[in-house]
Amino acid sequence: MHETYLWLASFAQTWGLVLFVLGFMLVIAYVFWPSKTRTKAFDDAANIPLKED
Repeated sequence: MHETYLWLASFAQTWGLVLFVLGFMLVIAYVFWPSKTRTKAFDDAANIPLKED
């Protein structure tokens, strides 16, 4: 039982890290990938705090 736990814990730590790094890279690629439709939406969202009501 103890060996199974250690194996599962090391597997989750290693592949969990890989999964989160890949997910982070995909989100960054999505945000910075040039697209005319998303650029307008992202620019509008970025300026929300600067708008006066």
